[in-house]
Order: sequence, then C-alpha cells, then structure tokens
Amino acid sequence: MTAAHAPRLLYQVKQVELAVRGRLDDVVRPRGITVTQYTALTVLEQHPGMSSAQLARHAFVSAQAMEGVVRALLDAGLIERVRDPENRRRMAISLTPEGIALLEACRDDVDRIEAEAFAGLSGVERTALGRWLQEARRALEHPAPPVD
Repeated sequence: MTAAHAPRLLYQVKQVELAVRGRLDDVVRPRGITVTQYTALTVLEQHPGMSSAQLARHAFVSAQAMEGVVRALLDAGLIERVRDPENRRRMAISLTPEGIALLEACRDDVDRIEAEAFAGLSGVERTALGRWLQEARRALEHPAPPVD
C-alpha cells in the first residue's frame, strides 16, 4: 500500500480511540457510570480541586456537557464540590472516598485494556508513543502561527 493510499494517522488515532472507548464502556457501565464520567473522575484523581470549566477542558467535553456529568457524579456521591477559599466565586471539585474506591475497582480492568492495546510495544516504545501523543495534543491546542 502506498503512502497516498494508507489510512491517515488521524483516522487511525480515531479508530484506536473508538476501540478503547468501547472497551472502557464494558468496564464502567456495570459500575453505573459512563466513559465520560470515568474520564472526569480520572482527571480529578490527577488534578483535585478543578473548576467545572477546567474539568471540561481536560475531559474533552463542552462546559455545558460537563455540567450534566458533574451533576450525575454529585448525585452518585462520587465527587464533591466546595467553594474555593481563595476565590469565593469558584467551586472546586474533588473525588469523594466513594469516587476513589470506584476508580480503584476499575484499575485492574483498565490496566488490562492498556496492556492488550500496547502489548506489541516495548517499554521504551510505549514511553515514546506517550510523548508523541502529548506533543500532538499540544500542537493542536497551541498551533504555530502561519509562516509567510
């Protein structure tokens, strides 16, 4: 297959994303949450105290969609929202012990999905892939100005 007829990298990345999303859905749905809710929980695990707008950006959804996610997670007792003592207008969101426990309950299954997806890569290759994906995301979030 020539380069002109090979699938675009963007298409291949999307295929992987859809396959991962399907597998994650199989793990989280029986636990009563969606993949988007799971993503929000994992973001909060790494960055506790985010605002809803920050969480939306990190979880790749609109601010409006995140309001529904936050409401569902609050109702399920998986997160809490408290007024930020440094900025009284800002509500900081963090995991509850139940949210932490749910993530821990999913960890082995999610680790297994990741291991299956990247079984053909060495540790060095996995590290390089992670770096390349981060670089691609940053490049798209902060595009270079056009060259005249």
